[in-house]
Amino acid sequence: MSEADLGSRIDGIRQLGGVVRAMTGIAGARARTARAQIAAVEDYAEMLGEALALATAERPDDRAKSTARPAVVVFCAEQGFVGGFSERVLDGVGEEVAGADLVLIGSRGAAVAADRGLAPVWSAAMPSRSASLPKFADRVLEAVFARSGLCPVSVVHATWKHGQPSVERRALYPLAPAVDAPAPASPLRNLPGADLAAALGLDRLHALMTRAALHAFVAENEARTAAMSAASRQIEEELEVLEALARRVRQEAITAEIIEIAAGAMVGR
Repeated sequence: MSEADLGSRIDGIRQLGGVVRAMTGIAGARARTARAQIAAVEDYAEMLGEALALATAERPDDRAKSTARPAVVVFCAEQGFVGGFSERVLDGVGEEVAGADLVLIGSRGAAVAADRGLAPVWSAAMPSRSASLPKFADRVLEAVFARSGLCPVSVVHATWKHGQPSVERRALYPLAPAVDAPAPASPLRNLPGADLAAALGLDRLHALMTRAALHAFVAENEARTAAMSAASRQIEEELEVLEALARRVRQEAITAEIIEIAAGAMVGR
């Protein structure tokens, strides 16, 4: 490889390294922002759970016993450069989708699911901003309940723990009681108990779906950060090899020129 070719190769790899570092920074910033939002959503869901326990304090457990076909919402990867992220999530679904409607989130995940013969009843692209996830959770729930009304709903998504994704499965509806302690006396209310409980239950369901979407968003961006960091290290190693080769080629060219000059001088004597 000539010195000019080496120079072009080195410049190209340096530009690629700049792109990889930019992608790493973007993914890391998105993950940090979403992590802060998860804490707020979890506090909100807990508050709604406590309110729901108060609203149903005087009534027995009459959670909906739906006979409708259940739905499983699976959050996969939206973009690439995340390794086997979607494959890991779909591996965690198991046999749950056999008797349920599959709702699939994430464009890259949809392609992996198609390769496995999984056909979702509804799918959508994951938003690129975590601030859009609460509204997106509304869309998901509307799509789920538009098919057969209220039905059992569960989610499968990745969470990022100890530097790698782990798959979490959680039933969202019917809602499990959020507070195990005996509830105090029922508070004053302006709505009938059943209406108040239904409204609070739907709000809590939305909060839990938003939480799942945020965890999936964080996990995907953390996976991308890890993949890009590994790619950046590989680029640096390749640059070191190419730069060492370029120095050797340059030194050999200089040595050849010196030998040629010296040989010409000796011939001219």
